[in-house]
Amino acid sequence: MDLSFGPEYETFRAELRAFLEAHRERAPRGGIVAAGGSKDAATLAWQKLLIEHGYAARTIPKQYGGYGAEPDILKRVILDEEFARAGVSAGVGGQGPDMLVPTLLEHGSEEQKQRWIGPTIRGEVVWCQGYSEPNAGSDLANVQTRASEDGADFVVNGQKIWTTTAHLADMMFGLIRTEPNEGKHGGLSYLLIPMTTPGIEVRPLGTMTGRAEFNEVFFTDVRVPQANVVGRRGEGWKIANTTLKHERNMLASAGGLEASFARLVELMKSETRDGRRAIDDPVLRDRLLRLEARVAAAKYHSMRMLTASLKKEFPGVAALVTKLSGCEISHQIAALAIDAMGELGVLYDGSKHLRAFGMWQFQYMFSLGLIIGGGTAQIQKNIIAERGLGMPREPKAA
Repeated sequence: MDLSFGPEYETFRAELRAFLEAHRERAPRGGIVAAGGSKDAATLAWQKLLIEHGYAARTIPKQYGGYGAEPDILKRVILDEEFARAGVSAGVGGQGPDMLVPTLLEHGSEEQKQRWIGPTIRGEVVWCQGYSEPNAGSDLANVQTRASEDGADFVVNGQKIWTTTAHLADMMFGLIRTEPNEGKHGGLSYLLIPMTTPGIEVRPLGTMTGRAEFNEVFFTDVRVPQANVVGRRGEGWKIANTTLKHERNMLASAGGLEASFARLVELMKSETRDGRRAIDDPVLRDRLLRLEARVAAAKYHSMRMLTASLKKEFPGVAALVTKLSGCEISHQIAALAIDAMGELGVLYDGSKHLRAFGMWQFQYMFSLGLIIGGGTAQIQKNIIAERGLGMPREPKAA
């Protein structure tokens, strides 16, 4: 069986490998650099170099600051494979580039595209997502943060919670209730909110990782131009679901899983237990092989989703399983890494024996949180059952 991609694609792969070999020392440490994690000069310069060569923002139109290439599934796969193989940062990602930008391309005005897409994909503007509230998590349509009209502005009051990178963000894309006389779904608008606006208070929330990636955000008489609505007023639910689709794809990134799995293999080759390599332990090796099969399945499923997207086809239930599966695999990869390290796997910050700066311990805890965040596993299973398989809806309490 010939699994090669053909001469055109192998030439592209060779060019990419040569680029990574020549420039890898310029890359920031790590894989994807979240656009809230760093705006240092080296990170921004690396992102600029990747865009210039078409290795980041590849299909974003040139008029908005991207490379302007036509979508190509196999080249996307090669990019994921080669950045993972080289262990080199694939550039700036996160809520702005991966979630907001495709939403603006689909629903934004020309002025919004011109203003926000370029700075976002370059990593110059950091975004956070203002969706969840204390009483609107799984039931997102129950958002109560409200905006009242005052001239050309909205005046926003309310609260958001579990807002990732809000303490670092320049902007928020949020779901706000602007039409009080409409129903739950019809009264929402998708609003772009500068985080420096007077009346916004951000309070970090500590998590089991030992850090504070999430935040509470409070709005007290916050003035936002009505021109910052994406799409039309009252269309927020539809537009928010476009963003959620891209969020689930981001959280279940096949490229990210491949890179994480490659690091796991290297760890198991180097770590020893009772005088032998972890990878030579038959129980651990069996778990590794099972994970390799799941990572490969995720990769080819991702290609299937890309094909459907390019053909503008609705993939049905196949699209509903990606977030659930991807987050579970990520957590299982980290769990195997910790087990492979033996007693060293329980260490955390501060120990001189810590491996990889505590990356695996952090990933174990953080990926466990992502099984809840972005739609809990239980909610995802209900969506798969009800919307994908046509099963009866879960009974509601009277």
